[in-house]
Amino acid sequence: MKLKRNKIIVIDIEATCWNGKIPPGKTSEIIEFGICELDTETGEISRNKGILVKPERSEVSPFCTELTTITQGLLDKEGISFEEACQEIREKYNSKEYVWASYGAYDLKMIQSQCEKRGVEYPLSQEHINVKVLFSEVKDLRRKVGMKGALHILDIPLEGTHHRGVDDAKNIAKILHWCLRNK
Repeated sequence: MKLKRNKIIVIDIEATCWNGKIPPGKTSEIIEFGICELDTETGEISRNKGILVKPERSEVSPFCTELTTITQGLLDKEGISFEEACQEIREKYNSKEYVWASYGAYDLKMIQSQCEKRGVEYPLSQEHINVKVLFSEVKDLRRKVGMKGALHILDIPLEGTHHRGVDDAKNIAKILHWCLRNK
């Protein structure tokens, strides 16, 4: 299937994490899909949403809450299953019809791995843009920088809360739009 190019789906995930090693019997798993659509012509960012996901094999640590502001209580109250989140992305964003992007390869690998481990249909197209690599290439940087560093270089203020997928997806879309206009 030929992918549509008029928009790109930008995703940033947050996952359970700990300060140090993963505790025995626990696993890092997705707790938020931040998602938005970038219009490749106008740069308009739309349909920005955070999809909260209840972890099944771990819980949110105090360190994770400090980093993301996401609590276990919030996920217990508002989270949906990983399978439901993937289905929502497929159905509401027609995600298999568009190229998608994330900042770095972590999100790509984490989504693929969790889908494989859980037997859940992969919700995205196979065409992925690594915005971290693209930004380094377009800016001709010797070393790759994080999302916050890229925003700083571009003099774009960080919007929202860093390490919240809903906000980071929008910030990544701004970097991606700059890259597409300047490559």
